[in-house]
Amino acid sequence: MANRAIITTPKKELSVYLHWNGGLDSVSAFLEYCKIKQFRCPSEDSYGWARLCQVVGNFFGGSLSVGIDRYRNSDTKVGDNGLYVIQNWEIIERVGSHCPREGYERAKLLLDIDKSQPESEQLGEDFFKSQEIEVSELKS
Repeated sequence: MANRAIITTPKKELSVYLHWNGGLDSVSAFLEYCKIKQFRCPSEDSYGWARLCQVVGNFFGGSLSVGIDRYRNSDTKVGDNGLYVIQNWEIIERVGSHCPREGYERAKLLLDIDKSQPESEQLGEDFFKSQEIEVSELKS
C-alpha cells in the first residue's frame, strides 16, 4: 500500500506526485524544511519546484517515489492523501484526504529530511536542537 499525494499551487500548472510520505505530517515537514532553507516557492517560479523535488528526492533516495508533471496530466483523485495546494511553503487547501495523520514527531522528521540532503547542504543536528530561530535570521 502506498501513501500517495499530489502537491500543486493555486495556478495548477505543475504538480509533484509523492508515492510515499504523502500524509500531512510529511508534506508539511517537507514544506517547512524548504521554508527554513529560504528556497523560492513553487508558487513563485520553477526553481521552487526544483528545490522541493530535490529535497523530497534526496529524502527518498533511489529512482522511485516522486514525480513531476503538468497538473492536467496528474491523477488528482489520488486515494490516500489527496491533493495539497501550497503557496509560500504553506498548505492553503487540501482536497480528498482519506488518511489520518501519520504521527511523525516534527523535529525528528525535519532532522531526518536534513540528514538525507548532501552533507554540504545540511543544517545539522545542533540547528534543530537549538531554540526556535526566525526564518528571516537564516542565511542561505
